[in-house]
Amino acid sequence: MPDLFDEKFNEDLKSNAPLADRMRPKNLNDFVGQEHIVGPTSLLRKAIQNDDIPSIIFWGPPGSGKTTLAKIIAEMTNSNFVEISAVTSGVADLRLIIKDAQEKRKFNNKRTILFVDEIHRWNKAQQDSLLPHIEKGIVTLIGATTENPSFEVISPLLSRSRVYVLKPLSQNDLKKIIERALKDKKFGFGNEKIETKKEAEEFLIKTANGDARIILNALEVAVKNTNYKKENKTIIDKKLIEEALQHKALRYDKGGEEHYNVISAFIKSLRGSNVDGALYWLARMIKAGEDPKFIARRMVVLASEDIGNADTNALIVANAVFDAVERIGLPECRINLAQGAVYLTSAKKSNKSYNAFCKAEEVVEETMNLPVPLHLRNAPTGLMKELGYGKGYKYTHTEDDSKQTYLPEKIKDKKFYSED
Repeated sequence: MPDLFDEKFNEDLKSNAPLADRMRPKNLNDFVGQEHIVGPTSLLRKAIQNDDIPSIIFWGPPGSGKTTLAKIIAEMTNSNFVEISAVTSGVADLRLIIKDAQEKRKFNNKRTILFVDEIHRWNKAQQDSLLPHIEKGIVTLIGATTENPSFEVISPLLSRSRVYVLKPLSQNDLKKIIERALKDKKFGFGNEKIETKKEAEEFLIKTANGDARIILNALEVAVKNTNYKKENKTIIDKKLIEEALQHKALRYDKGGEEHYNVISAFIKSLRGSNVDGALYWLARMIKAGEDPKFIARRMVVLASEDIGNADTNALIVANAVFDAVERIGLPECRINLAQGAVYLTSAKKSNKSYNAFCKAEEVVEETMNLPVPLHLRNAPTGLMKELGYGKGYKYTHTEDDSKQTYLPEKIKDKKFYSED
């Protein structure tokens, strides 16, 4: 029998839960955003409606709806829903869940959906332990991750799952979420008189960067803790939202995909001679706490790869920037990085040296160990001289060597570098 005290406890928990949890949609009709995944004609929506969903991995930024979608799926498919976090759970917890899932399937013919939040936090052995239970149909996996599953989820698990990519919520999506929270009388602030200034809403939406949780958390802090009232009405202005948000950390994982995305954007801005782009991405990395030496090393590489001999000072400048970064450190070395970035961005570009070397590498790969021509060989011993080592070599400073070959016989006519 249901415990009345448990029911009251659960009701109290729900009524006192954070706004972001109270406002979590209960069905797909109330779900905001991700139309490409759960829109009216989407395959996933049809699978949910047919109660025939495969194992799934939701990959997307924070606050995009991964957990909410998992709970909606569980509700709509009438499955037993178990939620765990890969941060705090391991194989021992999984064994208990699997045992319970087996019993529910055996005695009640009820399937279990196992939702693993931050699944990328599990190591290979932990992820491996899921495989047999997914294959036998004991559990249907829904994993959620903010990291690229290609790097963070083992291949066997990926091959048994459908990966759905969630996008950051659009400004219109976030606007709908705000409106719903302010109007909802049961779970939101619909019973209170609240006036939200346009500039406050715009600032909140812009700062949230597509994250619904940031929107709702900031809104809740602003409403509950403000003393700014007028005619018994709570006024939410930009200053109040700024106070509620406090500090907005950039989404940037130095070991994850965003790290590579941002450094890629920086390098491509340097290569494309776009100073504004280069400085913006540089500022993004510095603000997010990137190692300045990592940035400087990439600049040294670019100086040779993309500028080369079109401006021989570029490599000197890049090395000088690296030295300065090593000696000075943050915060001052960001000035050196900025100076170097502007110089490299503005410099003439040439990848001829780099391309020529790549061509030489390809030929080496194809031909491998071609013998060194005798006239180019070293002859430190009498025997080597007798064998013809070094014979016929024309010393550049004393003889005309214009017709002398410097490549192995088989590829003597190859051309790697061209000034054209």
